[in-house]
Amino acid sequence: MPKPPSLTQAKKRLGEILTRLKTEYPNPHIALDYTSPFELLIATMLSAQCTDERVNKVTAKLFVKYRSAQDYLNVPQEELEQDIFSTGFYKAKAKNIQACCAKLLADFHGEVPQTLDELTSLAGVGRKTANVVLSHCFDTPGVVVDTHVTRLVNRLGLCDGTDAVQLEFELMKLMPSTEWRDFTHLMISHGRAICTARTRPFCDKCSLEDLCVKNFSSAKK
Repeated sequence: MPKPPSLTQAKKRLGEILTRLKTEYPNPHIALDYTSPFELLIATMLSAQCTDERVNKVTAKLFVKYRSAQDYLNVPQEELEQDIFSTGFYKAKAKNIQACCAKLLADFHGEVPQTLDELTSLAGVGRKTANVVLSHCFDTPGVVVDTHVTRLVNRLGLCDGTDAVQLEFELMKLMPSTEWRDFTHLMISHGRAICTARTRPFCDKCSLEDLCVKNFSSAKK
């Protein structure tokens, strides 16, 4: 296993990675469709273990039927489960959404709060979901660590480990806060297109191949 890079080396490596990915993906943006902080909160909760494409198909109808926190509480849980069935884990998601909406109404007048601590006090909302909402709706930058980010930062030798919170704080040290939001989208875009979860990703098409510590391309030879 290669020796972990120093903080200075990791910052330099990440700087080069971001420079290349910005050229490859010039318009990094969130893939979830939403028109308000509340819609993004719900969409992000639904995105757990589900593709953004599938979530967008579900929310296209969901956000017409449910426009407020109270709307989600006005139906039986079983009805909401059917409405979000295709996103997977629908029972747990429906339960969390209704509990989240109840707390929004009880503690926040039905509005999405604007701090990490308040957001993570909501049912079904962890640091990942909270950072998504804060960075896109309230201009509060955060590093979102999902499975794509975890995979890539390990393969690229930026971090070592799979604990999302630990990786979040390690990555925050490697770049200014102005880069945090785009970093997430660049990693996700590259993870979906090239550096996939496959045992042998598309290394021959990868602009970061020379920076990869996993040597997948060498293993193919």
